[in-house]
Amino acid sequence: MFKSLEVKYPKFYQVFRFIIVIIASVLYAWNLRCFAKVADLLPGGFSGVSLLFQAIGLRFFYISIPFTIFNVALNIFPAYIAYRYIGKKFTIYSIVVIILSSVLVDILPPYIFTEDILLISVFGGIINGFAISLCLNVGTTTGGTDFISIYFSHIKGIDAWNYILLGNVVILLIAGGLFGWSIALYSIIYQFCSTQVIQFMYKRYQKMTLFIISDKSEEIYHAIKNTTNHDATLFKGIGCYEEKERTLIYSVINSEAKRELITLIRSIDKHAFINVVKTEELDGRFNDIPHD
Repeated sequence: MFKSLEVKYPKFYQVFRFIIVIIASVLYAWNLRCFAKVADLLPGGFSGVSLLFQAIGLRFFYISIPFTIFNVALNIFPAYIAYRYIGKKFTIYSIVVIILSSVLVDILPPYIFTEDILLISVFGGIINGFAISLCLNVGTTTGGTDFISIYFSHIKGIDAWNYILLGNVVILLIAGGLFGWSIALYSIIYQFCSTQVIQFMYKRYQKMTLFIISDKSEEIYHAIKNTTNHDATLFKGIGCYEEKERTLIYSVINSEAKRELITLIRSIDKHAFINVVKTEELDGRFNDIPHD
């Protein structure tokens, strides 16, 4: 989402990135405190596991353990994996989010907006997904299963968020067996809404296939190469209507580059015929943008 800003103004982007990290951390923690915890929801991921451990401590052992202890401890190993295989700055910013949001969950006062659990589940999930998406779009994360999802997306080149959702559902079913199925089912709604917002706002690992028919194929190829760092394949054929030779450019790109690239192609050839197809699965060499 902010890739062009990073390329044009790298120094300003780092300041902007840090500000977004702070805003997202506060929003994420506020949402957990005033929506999830107020309704006893379990939002999934390591945050949800931390809330689950807190609930187990209170219910069965009558002790209150800070959210920060659980959440930071659970994120140590995923943060190490992210540092080694994803990116150093990415991991450092993520650690800032984890620690800041964890502390804020413990110290922010609760506020009850509504007692309708369905409304809390839907709007809490939307806010949760928005806060996570802010982090992801500036190259950081809220930790936990986000680390895992990005790791597999980076290694396998797949959009892994729905797989993480399934894992969270399993955790919530366990919680349902301990604390009641109503809360667990409402928590699944919360997590589903969050996941849909993330998929809508975060496009990094979603891929698009471009089919472009143009008389300026060479210029368009260089535009694709320079803009996305992805290659293309050129096909030659005969247009059936005019029976003239045509060239077809085929290329797979990250979907976050689609809007900028199509505008650039139109500036090169306003008569170009562009077909954009969502790529469900890709197997082969594909150059993903590294995290920093």
